[in-house]
Amino acid sequence: MKPRIEVSNEKKLVGKRLTMSLANYRIGELWRSFIPRRKEITNTLTSDLISLVVYEPTYFTDFKPTNEFERWATVEVVNFDNVPTEMETFVLLGGLYAVFDYKGLSTDNAVFQYIFQTWLPNSAYILDDRPHFEVLGAKYKNNDPASEEEIWIPIKLRNTSL
Repeated sequence: MKPRIEVSNEKKLVGKRLTMSLANYRIGELWRSFIPRRKEITNTLTSDLISLVVYEPTYFTDFKPTNEFERWATVEVVNFDNVPTEMETFVLLGGLYAVFDYKGLSTDNAVFQYIFQTWLPNSAYILDDRPHFEVLGAKYKNNDPASEEEIWIPIKLRNTSL
């Protein structure tokens, strides 16, 4: 699986967030609280959902399944003029990303093992300390092996002068 390398523009997002870990994975709870209310967000740019993750800088260097991270269920908006109650805003700064077109179950972690253990160490890039996200577009189908999504991993060029 070869990614395309893209520069993402800044995105304004509105949604809900929860703190969780892999050992206490609450993504179902997060999306169940967001999906029934997503139509309250009236100034969306697309119909895509964006699943965003904010990791602490040491998350991957000192990895444990109990390490916590912030997971967001969001949509991209034109502006923050109309934010429904109990929802929050997030500005996703632009930057360089490796974008993987993934087809399969969202519960299959093999794609992330490949990205972090095979592709990234053998690429010209290293992980950048910025949010990761998935774009869940028209071809996304929850818990369906035919589901398609884009996985956006923040990267920067490896320092080749070492």
